[in-house]
Amino acid sequence: MKGYLPRAGIAAAALCIASGTSASPAKPVPYWASLSQDEARMRVGPSLDYPSSWVYRRRDLPVKVVQVLGLWRKIEDPSGAQGWMHVRLLSDTPTAIVTASIAPMRQSASEGARTVFRAEKGVVGRLSSCSDSWCGFDVGGQRGFVRVTDIWGATS
Repeated sequence: MKGYLPRAGIAAAALCIASGTSASPAKPVPYWASLSQDEARMRVGPSLDYPSSWVYRRRDLPVKVVQVLGLWRKIEDPSGAQGWMHVRLLSDTPTAIVTASIAPMRQSASEGARTVFRAEKGVVGRLSSCSDSWCGFDVGGQRGFVRVTDIWGATS
């Protein structure tokens, strides 16, 4: 019958139009992101109607996006907790958190390079130029190179 769409088809089309997104995300999941705000709420479902399960107060905290639903992203934090966050709270800035008890930040990407700083477990920094098991790591302007095995974020 011409012009006929099953109700499920109409609902799916309306959902895509209303959300302004297509059925497939721009990036394949999983992918890395970081918190773009000083305060961000993780919710138990993909809507402001759902209660918050966590309130993060740590801009640049790395998260892994594991699912996309319209303007909502299901994320996993460094501790493994999962929940939903609105896309406006996330950034593509590559960051990492130190997971080793102490991560030596070296002058160059080499085990023999001089240690210029030491980052403790839980320190968050911005990443640059990762290669050969090393990443450039910037913590508030203090720069050095850390081993990929000492951090969790955009490289692991």
